[in-house]
Amino acid sequence: MAKKQLMLLASLMLILSLFLAACTGKDKADEKEPVKTDDKEKETEVEEEEEEEPAEEEAVGINFPLDTTNSEAALEDGEMVYALVSTDPFEGTLNRVFYSGAPDAEVMQFFDESLLAVDGDYLITSDGAASYELSEDNKTITLTIKDGVNWQDGEPVKASDLLYAYELLGHPDYTGNRYTFTISNVEGMPAYHEGTADTISGIEVSEDEKSISITYDVATPSVMSGIWSAPVPRHYIGDVTTGEVSIEDILASNKIRTEPIGFGPYKVAKVVPGESVLYERYDGYWRGKPALKTVVLKVVAPGSVVGALEKGEIDLASVPVDQYDVLKEIQNIELLGQVDTAYTYVGFKLGKWDADKKENVMDPDALLADKRVRQAMWHAMDNEVIGEKMYHGLRFPATTLIIPVFDSFHDADNPGRPYDPEKAKALLDEAGWVDVDGDGIRENAKGEQVVLNFASMEGGDVAEPIANWYIQNWEDVGIKVQLFEGRLHEFNAFYDLIENDDPGVDIYQGAWGTGTDPDPEGLYGKTASYNFSRFISEKNDELLAAGTSEEAFDSEYRKGIYKEWQDLMVEEVPVAPTVYRYELFGVNKRLVNYTIDAANLENKYPWKWGVSQADPVK
Repeated sequence: MAKKQLMLLASLMLILSLFLAACTGKDKADEKEPVKTDDKEKETEVEEEEEEEPAEEEAVGINFPLDTTNSEAALEDGEMVYALVSTDPFEGTLNRVFYSGAPDAEVMQFFDESLLAVDGDYLITSDGAASYELSEDNKTITLTIKDGVNWQDGEPVKASDLLYAYELLGHPDYTGNRYTFTISNVEGMPAYHEGTADTISGIEVSEDEKSISITYDVATPSVMSGIWSAPVPRHYIGDVTTGEVSIEDILASNKIRTEPIGFGPYKVAKVVPGESVLYERYDGYWRGKPALKTVVLKVVAPGSVVGALEKGEIDLASVPVDQYDVLKEIQNIELLGQVDTAYTYVGFKLGKWDADKKENVMDPDALLADKRVRQAMWHAMDNEVIGEKMYHGLRFPATTLIIPVFDSFHDADNPGRPYDPEKAKALLDEAGWVDVDGDGIRENAKGEQVVLNFASMEGGDVAEPIANWYIQNWEDVGIKVQLFEGRLHEFNAFYDLIENDDPGVDIYQGAWGTGTDPDPEGLYGKTASYNFSRFISEKNDELLAAGTSEEAFDSEYRKGIYKEWQDLMVEEVPVAPTVYRYELFGVNKRLVNYTIDAANLENKYPWKWGVSQADPVK
């Protein structure tokens, strides 16, 4: 390792040691979606289903429990304090159709839910607020809402409320990120989306408002793991289809910001925008009486969460894994963990989003249009050091864009592009990026001096050192990179830059929460607004379509398609996956009936979570 790298690594470790020392208790003063790169804030997936089953945990030799051990009865009228761990305020768009980031999804989990439940394999079941039947040709699914399922204002949840969600998602004025294949595949949706039809021909609602049938153009296995089943209360937020309100009116309305309703176990009593939410028990919840009387959600900074857990100020928190060595010594909490449905990546800006055509457009003259340069930059990144030194082995080098959690589809034999600076240099030479003037920095193939602008987001204390580590990795192979605007950007501002294709950004470090459907179209398809690199190709379109085709009901066929797709993305490198990750949760020992195990169908829903005593264990 070069001397400069050793000095940088030493500084990384010094920062980490000082940070951890401050969290030991001697000085207690102290979230298919985009996610934080260095803590557990996920950008919600493109779909809104439950989190995916953990992969095998031998990767780092650590086996974490998935369930709390407190077996006492839940207190009749207890209160739980939930920490939303973030350096930034939550945005506060509290509607599943319109929200964009994981923090808002965390807020919504207590007051809203989908009609269909999922099992331990993340396939839909009839155990939720609705049952379902799938036609013999796999093209039509019919949902029937169970009796007693009511919105928190007392109105029944109707089949037309689910229809309304589809009408909003497909509306010509919809500017959100969730018009993906599972929506556009509905029969008649493209015509409705283009404004040439007033209704969606493939959706029918029964006269009694209990059942809704959705017919698809193409039978797809994604219906079993990616169907949209989250309704929207038309009567409450207003009807766009009649002109009562506009999409802009809804986005500005307090009815999805400070006064939202759902049909989940707790209703929103008070929102302090961006800071906290007070929930109260919803006695009309369809499953039964929720265990807690109240839930308090509050934003807690990553640097403060360890102290807050130790002092009993919070009961439950997703905790930064860079603090693992301190967390495992805290006696009043249990530490739960599993491999996460998320990965971090470095993306390369290759084009623009065409808002009129609602599709991605590549720029053949983009600075990083030559894939050999992108391949080289991936080979130049030493991700093993990041995982081992900064995250205690709880992050590990990523190889492909389908995560190990999807064991049937992740290609474990694909090595990706491992750290190999000599290979990186050879690829740059081949691409014509050579050092013309002898200053150690390569000029591009046109002989021009190039400085790449790297956008990365704020987070814990390791965020900037990690960004600087990659900058040093790239400089070691002769590529000059600098932080965009000389600094990190907070979560919402960062994604504004990336989503709006800021011309000053050449590369960026982001993270995705993948959700439970392995279909990557919502993140990398031609019409996916979440495809922030703006990479498109005919082969990419072909493989993504094949992965959700009727033939893909054959799991071996689908596995082969996704193997080919992973090969394609390792070759083209529109984004370079950097690390897969564990997620850790700190749980006060008074919490009962809490699990992160998707297969624990009894306790995975918030209505069962409770506390066994009035005061936190300290």
